[in-house]
Amino acid sequence: MGPARVLPRIQQPADLRGLSDAELDRLAEEIREHLVRTVTATGGHLGPNLGVVELTLALHRVFDSPRDRLVFDTGHQSYVHKLVTGRQDFSLLRREGGVSGYPSRAESEHDVVENSHASTALSWADGIARAFQAQGVTDRHAVAVVGDGALTGGMAWEALNNIAHDPDRPVVVVVNDNGRSYAPTIGGLATHLAGLRTDRRYERLLDWGRSSLVRRGRFGRFLFGALHAAKAAIKDFVAPQGLFSDLGIKYVGPVDGHDRPAVERALDRARRFGGPVLVHVITQKGRGYDLAEADDADHFHGIGAIDPVTGASLSPAAPSWTSVFADEMVAVGRQRPDVFAITAAMLIPVGLQRFAQAHPDRVADVGIAEQHGATAAAGMALAGLHPVMAVYATFLNRAFDQVLMDVALHRAGVTFVLDRAGATGDDGASHNGMWDMSILQVVPGLRLAAPRDGATLRAELREALDVDHAPTVVRFPKGALVDDVPAVAREGATDVLRAPHGDRPDVLLVSVGAMAGVSLEAAERLAAHGVDCTVVDPRWVKPVDRSLVDLARRHRVVAVVEDGGRTGGVAAAVRQALAEADVRRHVEGFGLAQEFPDHMSRSALLERCGLTGQAVARRLAEVVSRESADGTTPVSEPSGEDAGRL
Repeated sequence: MGPARVLPRIQQPADLRGLSDAELDRLAEEIREHLVRTVTATGGHLGPNLGVVELTLALHRVFDSPRDRLVFDTGHQSYVHKLVTGRQDFSLLRREGGVSGYPSRAESEHDVVENSHASTALSWADGIARAFQAQGVTDRHAVAVVGDGALTGGMAWEALNNIAHDPDRPVVVVVNDNGRSYAPTIGGLATHLAGLRTDRRYERLLDWGRSSLVRRGRFGRFLFGALHAAKAAIKDFVAPQGLFSDLGIKYVGPVDGHDRPAVERALDRARRFGGPVLVHVITQKGRGYDLAEADDADHFHGIGAIDPVTGASLSPAAPSWTSVFADEMVAVGRQRPDVFAITAAMLIPVGLQRFAQAHPDRVADVGIAEQHGATAAAGMALAGLHPVMAVYATFLNRAFDQVLMDVALHRAGVTFVLDRAGATGDDGASHNGMWDMSILQVVPGLRLAAPRDGATLRAELREALDVDHAPTVVRFPKGALVDDVPAVAREGATDVLRAPHGDRPDVLLVSVGAMAGVSLEAAERLAAHGVDCTVVDPRWVKPVDRSLVDLARRHRVVAVVEDGGRTGGVAAAVRQALAEADVRRHVEGFGLAQEFPDHMSRSALLERCGLTGQAVARRLAEVVSRESADGTTPVSEPSGEDAGRL
């Protein structure tokens, strides 16, 4: 019978401090086994967390959470932190009712901020430390655990500049350096960190000490022993740390991030320093899991459910929206030498890897720097290219000012492709791409397309690339592709997906993007109860096309079904367009609730927000009945069993 398991005994960070070195080593093994077993079953961020096991244990042994405040950047490297703060049931990881895939203030007092958008932890830590300082608190620390990829974001450097301004404010910055963000970390900072990783001057100094001092007998051996014990200090003295020293930040490292005692010593030095300190920790993403290590860890950064032995996906393979975009970009690239692709540290997830392989000289990964990427794209456009910047929809929020003032103001022909638009679900509030259609409505001249299927995605991408005097946006959801939904007619720029049966139809149902299936189902349910519907897809939802206004004139009620926020979205734009044309129609909007949803599946979130065929039909039956009672042609309101069928 083997030794008792250690992990079940750990319910709070204080439990770590009484463990022996042997128990801590065994705990690290158990944590990795737990992560591989559970995350391969549920999906989640596996590679980053396998790499921070020893680092997280050291952090919680040196600092006193929650009194000391630990902020993870990005928060997907917090699974080990969750395990040692009493959250070991990962059976529903990233699912409704289970543990979030990011820190969550609702889950634990040890979680400071949700922090799933990168490059913000240093600002959080600076603010927390300033508050401690202003209140005369001297025995609490603010610690930012920053993945090296997050340091490619400009906000991190704004924070570093402020952190360095006060030499007496105790902020500890732990750089988790694995050479990658999602893909390999790029840029000048990455080169600098690589230099720190590979500098051997301190090793040569130790070699000199070994060869010269040992020859001097017992005293020489004593001196060499002292020199070796002071290796960390020597390394700190001779390492190329000018980048951080020039800012006024004490630099400690590099430290082997899988040597827990060494990490603890470095963190303890930083804790006792009393001012801003950067601890440079080198880790291996995917550590301890052969498949992840052999794969170079990119494919195991974030995974779906997989076989833990073979790595094979347990989900049936199906074409995705992203794969359609990826293929079309390659085709466009062959025909248009002016098309240039930009990504923000997400080359593979947003589908630009194939384009990069076909046209390596026409792609730029700007790191986690969406603001820079957007303005650089404007510069490319003004110099004769047509850039395509592909990002997750939630991350375009960070570059809004650049889209408005650099791209739109200068009428630059830049196409933004927004993957995972609308409800995404599993990654929680920060990752739902539900804000773009509301935020972008205020941008003058911008045109926004919402494809309903693969065929319209291909067509609308090409239409966007033909616009060279204004920004264009093409958005599509996360997940498997839906079957193509053919149009039965075209009125102006608007596709008619379902024609009415009578001359005076009741409802014009405007379907936005991937909501075509929901809208058509709602129309069929209404038709069964005597409500005549026309279903249309405007294809381009900004600006509102004149053809949509003309169609509204021929219907009594207009409904808009969109997978964006209800406030300021497409329904609001349609309502305004009708008012300006003096078309007085009731406009019923269906969209996502204007809140930060908990993590749950996309389908569960849509159902919760009333974005199902049945829910839309029920609500529209009530609206049409009310409008009929006000003097238009009456329609019977369903009740009882009929209402249930709706």
